[in-house]
Amino acid sequence: MKDFIFNIQSEEEFTNATLQVFKHQFENNTVYRSFCDLLYVHPSDIKSIEEIPFLPIEFFKSKKVISSTDSIVETFSSSGTTGSITSKHHITDMSWYETSYLKGFNHFYGAIEDYTILALLPNYLERKGSSLVYMVNDLIQRSKQSESGFYLNNLKELATKLITLNNQNKKVLLIGVSFALLDLIEEYQFNISTTIIMETGGMKGKRKEMIRSELHQLLCNGFGVNFIHSEYGMTELLSQGYSKGNGIFNSPPWMKILTRDTEDPLSIQKQGKTGGLNVIDLANYNSCSFIATQDLGKVHANNSFEIIGRFDNSDIRGCNLMVL
Repeated sequence: MKDFIFNIQSEEEFTNATLQVFKHQFENNTVYRSFCDLLYVHPSDIKSIEEIPFLPIEFFKSKKVISSTDSIVETFSSSGTTGSITSKHHITDMSWYETSYLKGFNHFYGAIEDYTILALLPNYLERKGSSLVYMVNDLIQRSKQSESGFYLNNLKELATKLITLNNQNKKVLLIGVSFALLDLIEEYQFNISTTIIMETGGMKGKRKEMIRSELHQLLCNGFGVNFIHSEYGMTELLSQGYSKGNGIFNSPPWMKILTRDTEDPLSIQKQGKTGGLNVIDLANYNSCSFIATQDLGKVHANNSFEIIGRFDNSDIRGCNLMVL
């Protein structure tokens, strides 16, 4: 099944794989099965991917969302404020995650070996269980470039490295959390137009939140680039969407974004309407591939999507189903 999923070539193949994965998870994931039973949904009733139930992402905070009887080999956890309940994604086979992010990176950016990867992820490095750190660390190892590496608080060293590599016309990807990238350009001014700057979102309480367009304008000016790239990922997903500018994201062939009606969480909307983002991530084969996130966004006709914001807790509807 893994080979089929990661080599999807068409909408028809995606639909066929999705329906198979739904049947597998309905039969093997007790949490998801209970959720479907509450909705009176059975695989024999499902004829299109829009009819598949999407599990509210909050279940990853309170339940073991697993579709496999194999042992758990890794548990990824979300960042959270002190005392808050974090999401946990239990992994029984790391090869699904590794295949997903390697093929995903290659799909959008080409061979990892061609890049020097510089990572500015201080808040992620300071805790355990980050799926982002696991992915970036592996990309750094696979880049086979001696300059690749993580940076914590040594901003001067990073600034020097960025300028040197740009002057050498190296292909460089700087991936960083938003507040740390802002810290960097407040201390140093750059004109590194050939470097890819990729933000992973989030001020994480370090700075006031700002809209994406404002953040990207500051970063463009500070780094001397025309566009800021972005990564759309989360603890509960084993795949990532990527944006090469203007906040427009694309998914790899085994991932698809839909929107749900904010007033009727079980109703899937037509493309072009703002709603809650539902994610189909077939790399989540051993957990749950059908997740209703807390993000608000819009899907365009070519299946690209944008993030507009997040639900407030007061906006979450349909939570009477959360008592499983």
